[in-house]
Order: sequence, then C-alpha cells, then structure tokens
Amino acid sequence: MNILFIADPLETFKTYKDSTFAMMRELQRRGHRIAACEPRHLVWQATTGVQAHVRHITLTGHEERWFHETPEPPLQRLAALRDFDAIVMRKDPPFDSEYFYATHLLEQAEREGAQVFNKPRALRDHPEKLAILEFPQFTGPTLVTRDALAVRAFHAEHRDIILKPLDGMGGMGIFRVKDDGLNLGAIIETLNRDGAQTVMVQKFLPAIAQGDKRVLVIGGKPVPYCLARIPQGGEVRGNLAAGGKGVAQPLSARDREIAEAIGPVLAARGLLLVGLDVIGDCLTEINVTSPTCFQEITDQAGFDVAAMFVDALEQALV
Repeated sequence: MNILFIADPLETFKTYKDSTFAMMRELQRRGHRIAACEPRHLVWQATTGVQAHVRHITLTGHEERWFHETPEPPLQRLAALRDFDAIVMRKDPPFDSEYFYATHLLEQAEREGAQVFNKPRALRDHPEKLAILEFPQFTGPTLVTRDALAVRAFHAEHRDIILKPLDGMGGMGIFRVKDDGLNLGAIIETLNRDGAQTVMVQKFLPAIAQGDKRVLVIGGKPVPYCLARIPQGGEVRGNLAAGGKGVAQPLSARDREIAEAIGPVLAARGLLLVGLDVIGDCLTEINVTSPTCFQEITDQAGFDVAAMFVDALEQALV
C-alpha cells in the first residue's frame, strides 16, 4: 500500500517517542510505501481535485537523518490524495482555523475517492474537551460555561476544582483552585476573557496522584495497557509535555469498561484511533487529533501498539 501521512514537519519529529514515527516504521517493515506532507501543502482545483506537495520517504533506521527522501526537493511533484491507499491525518493540535480548513479539504478528497483516518468530519465533530459530554455516565462533575457566576457556584459546591480552556493542549492553561478560592476571580478573567470565551470546569480528582491515564482505543478495541502520566514536583498536571512521568500499566476494570463502551461508538463514526484520558474512574477527555504514547507503552509493557494500529488500518482498507 501507499500511505500518506499529514503531520508536522518531519524535521521536528522526536523519533525515540513519536507515535507517528512508530506507525511509519511498522508500515515500512510490512513493505508499505510512505509519503508525508503538512496541512499547508494541500491544494485544490476543480480540474485536479485535492492534491499535495508530498515527500516520498524511506526510513533509514538511524537516529539522526532518520529518513531518506526520493526525489530530493525541489523535484517533488503534486500528487492527488485519491491516488494513495490511505491518508493518515496526524497533525498535532492546536485545532485552529487552519486545522479546520484542512479537514474540509480532506473531506473533499474523500468525495474524490480518498480514504482518510481519522475521518475529517469525525475530527470536527469531536472536540477533545467537549466530546466527553456525550458520555456523562463516565465523567466526574463538569461544567462548561462562559458565565463567571456559574464557575463561582461550581466552586462553592465542589470546593476544589480544575479550570481549563477548551482549545488547550499538553496541559496548557490548566489551573487548580482549592477550597480557599485563592485567585479564582483572576483565573476566570484570564480564561473566559470577560465572558467572551467558554471554559471547562471539573471537580478536582485526587486520583491524579496515581496518574492521568491515556487509554488508547484502536479500531474500537482498547490497547490492553495504558500510560499513567504522573505529575511531578508539585505539579497538578500529568501531561508529558508538562513534565509528567509516564508509567505503562495494565488497564483497570473501569478503564476497560469505559473503553469498551465508547470505543465501538467512535469507531463507527470513522475514528480509527482514539486516546481516552481517565483519572481514577472518571473520563476527562477524548483525544482524536493525534493520540500518542505508542512507544512508551511498547517500550515498558512489551505490547506492540503500532502493530495493532497497522493491523486495524489494513483491515479498514480491505
């Protein structure tokens, strides 16, 4: 098969931990061809359909100069997305206007015959903070609002809360306000911008001390191990980008219950790969843009996550 990855610049990959790289490596091991581009390389014209300036690459197996490109720039040519067997959308957040526009171009490519994973419409329909609202049976107390008074009332009820922006990533912009309410007003002003921006507020879950668990679901089925991202040094955030320590561990009964309930629903909507965030027994986020932790789980638990992903991708293309 000929697989096109839409991702961040290849030169920025940290191959020792990058999940997209793990996917590429497993695809090449099975004899599939790999190409890559960035969302900015997508082009549409009525006469040609959706095309991209693509980089055809071969992985070298070396840590530095980890890929070889053929042909070398500037001899690359536009390629129609419909001519690839699969398009794997792996652009990291933020989910900004350009990401949104890219999903529309990819949806047009689908109309022209391309197969895109995760499906562009499903990416738009499942914002990573708000997607949990569909599954309240698995969440802790949560509020979504622009109203500062509603936030204050939520704090008065629950006493220890987490506030976060809806467009944050990697733990960015997350605040904890304890029982004393210290700086609550300033934090509300910072996040909701005088009522102009919606925020999410959740009851603080003490189980974060045992980790913010990333539960991967591939083709509707849970990976049997999760990565518990444990806050370090007094941090409230477990995100690896915020300095959390990743510890692979088997799924708990509750992790599996959540994943087995939600996974098939999302898979049926075209979400081949999903990353559920679970703290204790509560679902806190559903990540659909570019879920990670493949290599950390494989390295620590010995379960080949990339192989499970490629199995599911191959099956989806049969």
